[in-house]
Amino acid sequence: MGSPSCLLVTGGAGFIGSSFVRHALAAGVEKVVTLDKLTYAGNPENLLDLPAARHILVEGDICDRALVDSLLREHHPDGIVHLAAESHVDRSIDGPAAFVHTNVVGTFTLLEAARAHVRGGASLRFHHVSTDEVFGSLGETGAFHEESRYQPSSPYSATKASSDHLARAWGTTYGLDVVVTNCSNNYGPRQFPEKLVPLLVANCLAGKPLPVYGDGLHVRDWLYVEDHCEALLAVFSRGRSGETYNVGGGTELTNLQLVHTLTALFDELHPTGRSSRDLITFVADRPGHDRRYAIACDKLENELGVRARHTLEQGLRETVQWYLDNRAWCERIATGRYRGERLGLGLEKESAS
Repeated sequence: MGSPSCLLVTGGAGFIGSSFVRHALAAGVEKVVTLDKLTYAGNPENLLDLPAARHILVEGDICDRALVDSLLREHHPDGIVHLAAESHVDRSIDGPAAFVHTNVVGTFTLLEAARAHVRGGASLRFHHVSTDEVFGSLGETGAFHEESRYQPSSPYSATKASSDHLARAWGTTYGLDVVVTNCSNNYGPRQFPEKLVPLLVANCLAGKPLPVYGDGLHVRDWLYVEDHCEALLAVFSRGRSGETYNVGGGTELTNLQLVHTLTALFDELHPTGRSSRDLITFVADRPGHDRRYAIACDKLENELGVRARHTLEQGLRETVQWYLDNRAWCERIATGRYRGERLGLGLEKESAS
């Protein structure tokens, strides 16, 4: 494929999306067009400092076929990096319809737009960005690899699994140039505070309880967002068409171990005279909570020479420091619709909204 000069990035105002947009521009991509619906997790402030000559933010829905068609015609991108998704498991439990609409229907709409664009004579790569949660839960040993069986456990992971299958099918059936990546748990600056790491930092600052699901022994692989973005650009530029690449951080921890590591860093960087670990509070587990994820990234490293560069301690230190240095950003987020409340109790809320 080679290095792109122009990219259409869906979900580019979100956490991973805005990090990728920034990384792509810094790496030499001449222009990035961001398409984002700017829902609760899409924050245009994440992109405000980017040069207008190289970055364009378009507010819109990936399910809007006419809009997607117009962006492809106008900007002639080398490819679509598809990051737009409803992504919070707890929200998917409380309201799955939005996940089906965005993750399944939205991906279908983008694939059809890409296919029509290519039929018109254009060259286009479709990079579908997904999650390791599509594989379900692991036992105490082993790791997910690119050929692992799909066994999604939540509405979120089921809709992402569906979108993965659509992307691959459009590659096989219609010859669309498709690559897929499945990543582990991301963390880093600008992450919406419903996710574990920023929620912990916010609660440490406020002296609020630090919620830990169940016994806290659920295991995850943690990936610093900058390492993820480096891998995404490498796969888009040099990955083989039709292939899937796993992206992970190479760091397995229980949720409780992560909380202990983060609270120790917080107390070092922002001493308050109390131990933040004392704020840990165990709460009822969420329905269908996968016990363990682990991800094998040998293919990514062997084929493309890419591996995570940040240790967990390095990445968490940078992340905690960013939140401490950008408390105004956090406070503006807190004035929106998310108040740090518990989600994922299995209560259907959409009919009342």
